[in-house]
Amino acid sequence: MTVTVQKRDHTGRVVWTYDGAPVERGADYILLEAYFNRDDRDDGYFVWQRDDRFLEWYYADRWYNVFKIFDRETGAVRGWYCNLTRPAEIEDALVYADDLELDVFVYPSREVVLKDEEAFAALDIPADERRIVWETVAAIKTLVAAQSPPFD
Repeated sequence: MTVTVQKRDHTGRVVWTYDGAPVERGADYILLEAYFNRDDRDDGYFVWQRDDRFLEWYYADRWYNVFKIFDRETGAVRGWYCNLTRPAEIEDALVYADDLELDVFVYPSREVVLKDEEAFAALDIPADERRIVWETVAAIKTLVAAQSPPFD
């Protein structure tokens, strides 16, 4: 069985769709395995590689998702990519979340880099959502520092 993932922008418009294989489900989350399906791309802080393996956590009760990225050739952990999103909608064969532009990248050394702050600042979203997103960034940093799952 596969699960279709829809990445949506802050207005709910679908911007990227792909399939993943369910690994685990809980009451408020799903863990999928997927493979990066775009050509190699250097974003300056990280080189995205086609066919890197991703373990992807989507949460119905959290304002982010996490992709643990494994090298396509060696299998080594290359980092964790966290999208700040509205809580995910998780159905039997579909997962989607509204991306809020702000991202957190975590290197294997546990160095944390915040990405796309200007794009986030430009979004037309309610003030309470902005506050929740910044609180969520702080919570992610705490999980990373403690090497708590999935940052272990």
